[in-house]
Amino acid sequence: MTRLLIRLFIRNYQDTESIQSRENYGKFSGIVGIVTNLFLFAIKIVAGTLSNSIAITADAVNNLSDSASSVITLVGFKMAAKPADRKHPFGHARFEYISGLAVSIVIFVVGVQFAQNSVAKIFHPEKTVFGLIPAVVLAVSILVKLWQGSFYRTVAGLIHSDTLLATAADSRSDVISTSAVLAGALITRFTGYNLDGYMGVAVALLIMVTGYQLIRKASNPLLGEAPSAQLVKDIYGTIKNYDGILGAHDLAVHNYGPGRCFASVHCEVPAERDILVSHDIIDNIERDFLSKKGIHLVIHMDPIVTNDKRTNELKRQVTAVLQGLSPQISMHDFRVVWGPTHANLVFDVCVPYEFEMDDDVLKDKIAEAIRDINPHYFSVVTVDHDYTSGEE
Repeated sequence: MTRLLIRLFIRNYQDTESIQSRENYGKFSGIVGIVTNLFLFAIKIVAGTLSNSIAITADAVNNLSDSASSVITLVGFKMAAKPADRKHPFGHARFEYISGLAVSIVIFVVGVQFAQNSVAKIFHPEKTVFGLIPAVVLAVSILVKLWQGSFYRTVAGLIHSDTLLATAADSRSDVISTSAVLAGALITRFTGYNLDGYMGVAVALLIMVTGYQLIRKASNPLLGEAPSAQLVKDIYGTIKNYDGILGAHDLAVHNYGPGRCFASVHCEVPAERDILVSHDIIDNIERDFLSKKGIHLVIHMDPIVTNDKRTNELKRQVTAVLQGLSPQISMHDFRVVWGPTHANLVFDVCVPYEFEMDDDVLKDKIAEAIRDINPHYFSVVTVDHDYTSGEE
C-alpha cells in the first residue's frame, strides 16, 4: 500500500536524491501523519470519554501530539529545501534535524504530563467502563500504527531521513503503548482490578523514554558528530587510488544536512614533482568528489621528500618508535632539517580523543625515544586528534 500511495501522490517518485524530491517525500509523509493521527485522536478521545479511562485518553492525546509532530516535520522539510543565501551559504538542510529535535521534545513533554495525570489516578482511582467500542477502537489503532510505522520506515529508507526514522520509532512505541492499554483494560474488565492508572503510567514512561532517545539522536548532527567509519574508509580509499598521491590524513567532515556534505583533507604528494602537475591532480580529485559523491572536498597539499635515503630511513625508524609507544599513533608530514651539529625532526602525530597519554606527556616520550636513536636529533612534534572516530 505504501508503494502505491507513493506512486500516486509523489511526482517523479523514482528520484530520491534531489532536494526537491526530499521535500516532496517529506511533505507527503507529514500529511499522512497529520491525517492518520487526527483520525486516531478523534476515535480514542470518544472511547476514553465513554469508558472514563485515563489510559485511553492519554493514548489519544499522544496521537494528537503526533499530529503536531507531523506538522513540524512538514514545515521542517519545506524549510530544509530552501536554497543557500547570503546569511546561510551552506543551505538550510539542517532544518530537517531541527524539526526532528522539536518532534522529540514534544513527545517527551507529553509523556511527562500524562505521567503526572496517571499517578494522580492511581491514588484517586475512578471507575472505568470498558466495553466493545473502546476495544475495537484500540485494536484499529494498533493496526493503523503498525502500517504507519512501516510507511515511515519505507520513506526514510528511500530518502535516508533520520527525522522519519525517528517518527517510525515513535509509531512503534505507540503500538506497544496502545497494546498495553488494551491489555490493561481487558484485565480490568474481566478481573475487576482497576489497572487504568498503572497502564497510564506505563504508557507515559514509554513515551518519555522514546522522546529522550529521540532527543539524543536528533541532537547529534546538530552538535557535529563524527562521520561513519564507512564514509571515512571510502574517502581515504578513493583518494589513495589516484596516481601521484602518497597518502592522506587530517580528514574532517562537516554535515550541513542531507545532501550538504563538506570535507577537508591533507594529501601528500612527491616534493620533487612539478607543483603544477600535483595541483592538477588535486583539482581533479575535488571535482570528482563533488560530481560523483556530492561531497564538497577541499584538499591541502603536503609535499613529501621521497628521494633522500637518509630521510627515508629516519622516517622508518621514527615510525617504529611511535608504534612501540602505541599502535594508536599515526604520523604524517615528516621532514628533517639537517644542520652541522644537529637535526630537527618535524612531524605531526594523530591520536584518538580517548588516548591514554596527555599531549605534553606524549611529546616528551617521543623526544626521549628519538634522542635514543641519536642524541643530536631533536623532535618538533604537533599532536592532532582524530576527527573521524565515527561508528559503522
